[in-house]
Amino acid sequence: MRQAITHIIFLLCVSGSFFAQSKINQFLKPSDSLNKSRRNAVLISEVSLATTALIGLDQLWYADYPRSKFKTLDDSGEWLQMDKLGHVFSSYQLGRLGANTLNWAGVSKKNQIIYGSTLGLGFLTAVELMDGFSEEWGFSWTDMAANTLGSGLFVGQELLWQEQRILLKYSFHQTRFAKQRPDKLGNGLSEEFLKDYNGQTYWLSANINSFLKTDYIPNWLNLAVGYGADGMLTGEPNDPLFINQNRTRQYYLSLDIDLSRIKTKSHFLKTIFDVLNVIKVPFPAVELNSKGRLKMHYFYY
Repeated sequence: MRQAITHIIFLLCVSGSFFAQSKINQFLKPSDSLNKSRRNAVLISEVSLATTALIGLDQLWYADYPRSKFKTLDDSGEWLQMDKLGHVFSSYQLGRLGANTLNWAGVSKKNQIIYGSTLGLGFLTAVELMDGFSEEWGFSWTDMAANTLGSGLFVGQELLWQEQRILLKYSFHQTRFAKQRPDKLGNGLSEEFLKDYNGQTYWLSANINSFLKTDYIPNWLNLAVGYGADGMLTGEPNDPLFINQNRTRQYYLSLDIDLSRIKTKSHFLKTIFDVLNVIKVPFPAVELNSKGRLKMHYFYY
């Protein structure tokens, strides 16, 4: 009797799980035509989140520094341009997110590009303007160029190929430099992930089959070219630490996986893959640095 009850409970749990997954799949499935309730929910959510983020930045970050008249600065030589690649990456990913959410709502491809893919550029422009009125920073034209490049990378591929053949991805590993300047490079993994440019690598990950059209290579396999830097404790030329830095540029060649090209009927899994697709999958990699040294990484992340 107890065993029968156990089986019944198990079957109910399994059926309930399938029902729940079915409901989730139905919810995550992109609409075939314009779904106004979804579209309105997306627009309200994006405006609310962006507004909240900007207010939060103003109160929790900029409020700690004096305000100033609007000014610009040239920071193009800092951090071996790793910070600029961060702007390209952020603008690209926010634009991709904006377009994908509008696609889920059944918005036309044209409007996905016009209104969705510019989400990153619009938000980061607002942040840049806030920098311009802060005594500590300033409006950076090179940051704006990087933001525009990130949005352009997404929009250009949609216009040219109607798909993202070349993805912009990110990988990170902890370095010894953060412990030397935790206030600048982060204290702990969560902060270092964002602040320690020495451990960051940005990748252009190109889908091989999209260009070669061959049956011999898995459709999800990508070839990735990466850029990183090392030996940086500061990015400011007037900082005494800048002179003694052993700054090195690093160039990488590796393989990658485009998770969005893994076939599955589950919209839940497709969503998970889409979220995780911002991270470069660890693979062996070849590194060539600016000092002419060649190095093999058996497992680079």
